[in-house]
Amino acid sequence: MKRNIAIDILNQTPLEQQQIELVERKCLGHPDSIADGIAESISQALCRNYIDQVGGVLHHNTDQGEVVAGESLPAFGGGKILKPIFILLDGRATKEFNGEKIPAEPIALKAAKDYLRTILPELDFDRDVTMDVRLGTGSTDLRDVFKPEEGTIPRANDTSFGVSFAPFSEIETCVREISSYIDNTLRPKYPAYGQDIKIMGLRQGDAIKLTLCCAMVDRYISSLSEYVDYRSRLQEEATRIAKQCTKRSVEVSINAADCDKECSLFLTVTGTSAEMGDDGSVGRGNRANGLITPHRPMSMEATSGKNPINHIGKIYNLLSSDLAHECVKKVDGLSEIQVRLLSQIGMPIDQPLIASVQIISESGVTLKDIEKDVYEIIDYGLENITSITERVIKGELKTF
Repeated sequence: MKRNIAIDILNQTPLEQQQIELVERKCLGHPDSIADGIAESISQALCRNYIDQVGGVLHHNTDQGEVVAGESLPAFGGGKILKPIFILLDGRATKEFNGEKIPAEPIALKAAKDYLRTILPELDFDRDVTMDVRLGTGSTDLRDVFKPEEGTIPRANDTSFGVSFAPFSEIETCVREISSYIDNTLRPKYPAYGQDIKIMGLRQGDAIKLTLCCAMVDRYISSLSEYVDYRSRLQEEATRIAKQCTKRSVEVSINAADCDKECSLFLTVTGTSAEMGDDGSVGRGNRANGLITPHRPMSMEATSGKNPINHIGKIYNLLSSDLAHECVKKVDGLSEIQVRLLSQIGMPIDQPLIASVQIISESGVTLKDIEKDVYEIIDYGLENITSITERVIKGELKTF
């Protein structure tokens, strides 16, 4: 069956040439990202267990988790947790198949703890965190839609859509690269930088202003002057990384709310604001491409935690991003591309109700010049849509 793929040219100024652009990223230790990461780790753990125990992935969705902030008393040299962070693990999972019990809740609890140990090594699980697991079972009609016959394409669980774009702009690249550099290079060398970082970017004309809010870990900082030194180092490093991504002017502010009199500093015991005052929810942070981009098309779906077999809120958001970047990589003459995939519940996921592709072309490039190549990339991606499932289960695709 021929797929409904519609391609058109937008008469629109590319974002890089517009006057204002905003972009945001909530890094791994932000409460919303903690919720996303836990949800996705649980889904992946359930997938692996289902495959091992019954030979295939069973119905589940764990995209409803909550992080409820605790209370803390940070202090230079090391403070203390007064009230632990509370984490609710909820959603839906299959707990029995062909008469065989499946320990979904213990699997979820272990996956959540393993994930938190990886991203927040300063957490003491006997002191800093409490968890409650409340996994229900899915509704009968959705579980019936989930069941794929052997050798067939799964059917969409919902009438919904996935959206993405390419390429990343200079400021989007700045934000992504700074986040990666802190996680992979700076923090291993300086553990005083906590995992809870939010990066907000503004481009106004050819001037880029980046505001970073970085939780500092109190046990690695002995005084206010040392705190200020760490903040200055982060400002220098973030500026250096940003200037590798753009020739525009760059200004970086770190922890702009600090008063430098020990009365208002972003100082934490564990490296996350979830220890004191900031709650988190799945789907409230980054989109599937790791950014929040109000000047770009976005879906409000939570990608993390949804099952990777037929949940459109996950599969189409990940696939649309893949397809957009593939088109930019392989088709000459594209300035920007936007991909929107709309499903219809019960229909095969490789047959969207519409695959809408909108392109801002370079000067002199017409739809006729690029339509065939773009169509083939979109069509091939949909034909091989189940590869998204395999990559998600293996942890090869990031969802936030």
